[in-house]
Amino acid sequence: MAKYDLAIIGSGPGGYVAAIRAGQWGLKTVVIEKDPFLGGTCLHVGCIPTKVLLHHAELYEDILNAKEFGLEVKGVGINWPAMLQRKTKIVNKHAKGIEYLFRKNKVESIQGWGTLAGPGKVNVEKDGKKQTIEARYVMVATGSEARTLPGVQFDGKRIVSNREILELPEIPKSLVVVGSGAVGVEFASIYRSFGSEVTVLEALPRIVPLEDAEISAELEKAFRKRGIKVQTQATVESVRKDAKSATVTYKDKTGKTQTISADCVLIGIGRRPLTENIGLEKTRVRVERGFVHTNGYMETDEPGIYAVGDIVAGLPQLAHAASMEGIIAVGQMAGKQVPQFNKKRVPNCTYCEPQIGSIGLTEQQAKDAGYQVKTGKFPFSANSKASILGHHEGFIKVVAEEKYGEVLGVHVIGPLATEILSEPTAATGLEATIEDMMFTIHAHPTVWEAMGDAFNSVRGLAINF
Repeated sequence: MAKYDLAIIGSGPGGYVAAIRAGQWGLKTVVIEKDPFLGGTCLHVGCIPTKVLLHHAELYEDILNAKEFGLEVKGVGINWPAMLQRKTKIVNKHAKGIEYLFRKNKVESIQGWGTLAGPGKVNVEKDGKKQTIEARYVMVATGSEARTLPGVQFDGKRIVSNREILELPEIPKSLVVVGSGAVGVEFASIYRSFGSEVTVLEALPRIVPLEDAEISAELEKAFRKRGIKVQTQATVESVRKDAKSATVTYKDKTGKTQTISADCVLIGIGRRPLTENIGLEKTRVRVERGFVHTNGYMETDEPGIYAVGDIVAGLPQLAHAASMEGIIAVGQMAGKQVPQFNKKRVPNCTYCEPQIGSIGLTEQQAKDAGYQVKTGKFPFSANSKASILGHHEGFIKVVAEEKYGEVLGVHVIGPLATEILSEPTAATGLEATIEDMMFTIHAHPTVWEAMGDAFNSVRGLAINF
């Protein structure tokens, strides 16, 4: 029986990052992965391939608008197979990168289905053959998969999830997106850029419903300007397909039944945890609706068993959250001084056009928590670098505690939103005040310097607006 300090089930951003850190801290580590490649959903059918296509879409839009920049471009076309090929090339490069990092940090990997088999033991099965791994600690990082609607099956062509839509053999002429979370609005953005007629159906009163209400309103305005149709308070009742299309039946906000047909329907209504058939029922691990409960160091109710990533109850299903959860868990195992995981410090990035980035509390959440709230806003239309880029839509909104100026949340929609979010992420993590950020020097000309004006705007002191 092979013996390790740590056995990790799953090699996504939670599992592989934890494994590398464990190797750096001297823990003998093995990763058990059911697929023949490392990296999980994020690398292979999630974050990375989606962002490749989003970047392609952004380049295409820029080329179509090249005349604005004094460039004469003729004969522009879309080579869809070449785009898919580049996507695959990038994914494979980074999958090999994980293999290299495992070797560098002396992390072993085993392909097979991992199952908890009692305290400190994991069974691994592949092709009918079984082996048992013994480890002082076990981490479950099995991830999630796309949810679907009752009675609706993915077929890979007419009705698809985030996975299948990445491999469509051609760009659909029309697309209906059910759900307006990150998956829904990102693919709506991609395929609209490539010429698809896109309709977004959202059951809640506003799109990107986890964001600040003003961000939702701004994105809906931008989508409508781009020709993306948006229906909120739309309750989908059925999705039916035939040889040529798929038809969605839904009730609109007035309660009237509507139908819409398209070449393809994307179901983007969230993800379900993959915690079935991995032996959790043989442990004291507390599971609720498939999600695993942990403490702040990611340890479950079963001593020695940790859980990270999309399967953890109450935490955001984000790759970077999973990675930090894994680092904290390994730190606890290795006896290092690490903080407990704080979900209020998790940045949220959505890569539609325009981009969205947010950290901390929305204005309403801050009010509900009892804070005396003071907000400030700064539009990108007043930022010189945004004008240079030709992307000057959107704004930065800062939510602060009025008296002492603690930064409670920052919400961005506009150019490079997901990049310039780095500053407020650090600021909230360090419990910075508005005054701290007002006297932080921001380089000029940058999109990032709009953040300085946004912090100043809380006190009514924005320079450029």
